[in-house]
Amino acid sequence: MGIAKWFAVVEPQEYESYAAVIPAEHILVLDLAYKERYATLDDLGLSKSVGPGAARNFIWDTAIQMGYEWHWVMDDNIQSFYRMTDNARHEVLSGAFFRAMEDFVLRYDNIAMAGPNYDMFVPRKQKHPPLIFNTRIYSCNLIRNDVPFRWRGRYNEDTILSLDMLTAGWCTVQFNAWQQKKVRTQVMKGGNNKVFYSLEGTTPKSQMLVDAYPEYARLVHKFGRDHHHVNYRPFRTNKLIRKPDAEIPTHAEYGMKLREVVNKDARKTTETDAA
Repeated sequence: MGIAKWFAVVEPQEYESYAAVIPAEHILVLDLAYKERYATLDDLGLSKSVGPGAARNFIWDTAIQMGYEWHWVMDDNIQSFYRMTDNARHEVLSGAFFRAMEDFVLRYDNIAMAGPNYDMFVPRKQKHPPLIFNTRIYSCNLIRNDVPFRWRGRYNEDTILSLDMLTAGWCTVQFNAWQQKKVRTQVMKGGNNKVFYSLEGTTPKSQMLVDAYPEYARLVHKFGRDHHHVNYRPFRTNKLIRKPDAEIPTHAEYGMKLREVVNKDARKTTETDAA
């Protein structure tokens, strides 16, 4: 997507495998002390994987050390990104995808986190607002570095962090106009699927969230397995505070133009790219 500065965070024992396919200057090695002191919200300690939250806290602190006021953190099973416009979904091959969301959050004083919605949750032939306020942010998170929170929970750490922020009065923004295509839970090999879901299913994942926030979350059974259901309605009172000097453009394409390409499988697709 033309982004020059990015990092893949890996554990020490996996460095050589990643270095074989990723330039060394793009690799950060996780400080394992983050796993030792991570708040798993259970009594199992290091007897099983602590989940991705420890690495995400390492990323957060590293971004602060690098001098950044915000950072992006993304799951490693996102296949592509899309722009939804005029009832059509177009793959985006430009870093403008991220810049548009960054510019939006920087117009306000009290947004703690933002990110694109899953494409599966925004059906093309249904009406949707371009963005949703004060809900959970999954898998591709733009986070303000100076907010007083960190990831916690062996499971469902993304929903727990969202609720931590919302209950403290901060706002979150989920973009429907900008979307991510992510591999479904329990489909991709390795990662959480290997250490969690293929062995124990999704019940512990959902139950941990219910235990952390029983006033907002409950356990439900649908689609053949347990899920969590969260009530975000109480956070509608969290209102955005616009900066006095914020500039709101009436029309901004960020240099993107729609073009038709043929991908490696010889299937025609339309994509947006920077001019």
